[in-house]
Order: sequence, then C-alpha cells, then structure tokens
Amino acid sequence: MRLILETNLPNLYYRGKVRDTYDLGDRLLIIATDRISAFDVVLPCGIPDKGMVLNLLSAFWFEKTAHLVPNHFIAVVEADERYPYVARRSMLVRKAQRIDIECVVRGYISGSAWEEYREKGAPSAEGSGIPLPKGLVESESLPEPIFTPTTKAESGHDEPITIDEMKRLLGRVQAEDIIEKSMAIYRYAHDYALERGIIIADTKMEFGLVGGELILIDELLTPDSSRFWDTSLYQPGHSQPSFDKQPVRDWLIASGWNKEPPAPMLPPEVIEQTTQRYREAYRKLVGKEL
Repeated sequence: MRLILETNLPNLYYRGKVRDTYDLGDRLLIIATDRISAFDVVLPCGIPDKGMVLNLLSAFWFEKTAHLVPNHFIAVVEADERYPYVARRSMLVRKAQRIDIECVVRGYISGSAWEEYREKGAPSAEGSGIPLPKGLVESESLPEPIFTPTTKAESGHDEPITIDEMKRLLGRVQAEDIIEKSMAIYRYAHDYALERGIIIADTKMEFGLVGGELILIDELLTPDSSRFWDTSLYQPGHSQPSFDKQPVRDWLIASGWNKEPPAPMLPPEVIEQTTQRYREAYRKLVGKEL
C-alpha cells in the first residue's frame, strides 16, 4: 500500500542510529535515514539510497510474510513537496508494545556465533545453550536453523540469553510462540531468497503486542538486520562477502580507527561501493531496480 503524507510532522518521538520515529497518535511514522553506524558509532557521512532500501525491503517482506505472522506495517509513504526526504524511505505502522527480546535465527554459522563456537569447541551457539555438531567450518550451513535470543539494549550491545531464560522472562507460551513464528519467517525467506541468488545466513526480528496479538515490528529481513550472501560466491571455510556495510567496516579497520567517537569520514569510493551493495540486494530480492 502507498499513500501521501497528509499531516505535518510532529515532534520527534525517538531517534535511533538509523531510524527516526514520529508519533502520529494511534500510529507511528518511521523514517529510515541514510545514516550509517559501525562498531556502535554513527559515522559523519551517510550512504545514498540506504534508507530507501531498508524501508522498501522491509515493506516488501512485511507484505510477503503477512500470511505467516501479522505485522505492524500499514503503508509506505510517498511524500508531497513539503517532505521530499520522506518519500519512499518512511512507513506508517501500528503502535505496539515492544517485547524486549531480539529474536535471532541462524541457518549458517558465522559472525559472533562462529567466534564462540571456535573458542569453546561446539558446546552451544552464542550462549543460547543449543548444542551444535563438532567439526563445523566458518559459514557452513547448520543441520537445522537455530534460534539464539538476545536482550534488547537501548544502547550498547545486546547480550545473549538462553531459551530457558527467555521463557522465564516472557512465559513459556509466549516464548514458544515467538520461536515458532521466527523460525517460520526465516525458513520461508531463506527459500525465497535462495531462488534469487541470495543466501540469508541469519537474521534478527522483533515482536510486539497489539491488543494481546503477537505481531512483527521494526524492520524485517534487510541488509542491516541480516547477513545476505551471494550464492555464486559462497564457499564455506571462511567469512563471506555480504550485501551490507562490509566495505565500511573493512575500511574503518584498515584505517586504524580506535572505534571511539568521532568516526572518520569515509572516502567517496567506499560510500559508492556500499550504496551499490544495498541496491543490489534490493534488485535481487524484489526483482526490479530501486
């Protein structure tokens, strides 16, 4: 669904690293900006088109998975001349009571889960208490996707928790409902993306409650919330190139930056490379140019 914004923007309700949220009474307006963060620091430059990709790809997935799990999505906003920046990078959503758990589903062992696995020799996945087989190599496909929840921190890093801890926090029934719905979304999206040349290695989701109903909120299956790998380049045994801000992270590490604010300005070629990665992920998954 598409619409024109027919109200003045109210005062800012919440500003995250990437998104700005405005309170419209019974609804929220979420604007995905071109801001980019790395190592928990917002950089002084943006990535052109990044906000549009995040917003339109989330809308795409919300509509495509609504038969599996209801969500907060109402419409993508097409702005008039008063708000040119809002066009295509914002959406109206239902208000929900957020559940303070980050729901991470992993189909491949990579990132922090790989680091934990390598250090401890296969006892669990990132502290979740889920056993994994021995002898896995980095980026290898897991026998079955696993659910590894974390806390939802307002600032700093989220912390891994076990599924038992999640059940104690939310109650067994709600926790199991969230796990079941998270796994269903991941399996559906993984199979859909695989046919279009992208491996969704892992993803994180958030849920909320509207009138007691469990719904998906925030963003869904974007390059910022997921690891997208090119199927034609996939080779287990090492880290994989991703359709995300990998060029930014690589350049920052090579620059010698100490990962403390302020972050350095990115060179134009790194900004352009990153824009193209986001746009390519959108093209492959949606089947058209941004």
